[in-house]
Amino acid sequence: MKLLKIIKIGGNVIDNTEHLKSFLSDFATIQGPKILIHGGGKIATKISSELGIESKLVDGRRITDADTLRVVTMVYAGLINKNIVASLQQNACNAIGLTGADGNIIRAKKRPIKKIFSKEMNQEIDLDYGFVGDLDDSSVDSESLYILLESGFTPVFSAITHDGNGQLLNTNADTIASVLAVSMVKHYDTSLIYCFEKAGVLMDVDDENSLIKSINPNNYSDLKKDGIINEGMIPKLDNAFEAIKNGVKEVCIGKSDALSDLNQNNFGTRITK
Repeated sequence: MKLLKIIKIGGNVIDNTEHLKSFLSDFATIQGPKILIHGGGKIATKISSELGIESKLVDGRRITDADTLRVVTMVYAGLINKNIVASLQQNACNAIGLTGADGNIIRAKKRPIKKIFSKEMNQEIDLDYGFVGDLDDSSVDSESLYILLESGFTPVFSAITHDGNGQLLNTNADTIASVLAVSMVKHYDTSLIYCFEKAGVLMDVDDENSLIKSINPNNYSDLKKDGIINEGMIPKLDNAFEAIKNGVKEVCIGKSDALSDLNQNNFGTRITK
């Protein structure tokens, strides 16, 4: 089987024009089929503020109301996505910019209202996340995506999906990357790569030289128990092990400006069985 590389870039890359330019230049040199997934960084927040649209948070959870959805659709699927596609074309990579609605490739379900205990209100409330999409193992039309890849296109997905009934939905880019990777294992050996601002998973978050080169289920359990891996990294790694369990060949987490190290199998932290 061919190896398919699915790469997700964080907002820190998108927010820095020079870093993004360098990353896309490196991405374009990756041989074989590949997919890029991106979110929106701080640009959507900045434009929302300029338009007088306030970000809505409930107990730290971001809400996507109708006004916010309009902005993130314009920014993620329009401004950012098309600039990325244009840069990749400049680098001789035949990219095609997509949302989940294009070709009906990613169909999501609107996140249901959930009961949570609100610390702010000191009571249980019904939390409506608004126009946020959740994915499952039936969300991706892998056959259509396979046709695009085998036709020589490099899909570039923004973090916008749809529900099949005309409604666009804001969807977590990390989740899109993971679900895409699992869905494509029937067609390719699939490698999932998360690029962000750190060298990978670190023993000491403040020391870039403390990289943990490899994590398996056994040492992952020990690293969590010892408090070395905590907070925001846990959901990312839980998703990584879930992808591995569902047939993804490997998951790597590393620094966006070290993408060229993928060719030497020397990129960041490698998640294995």
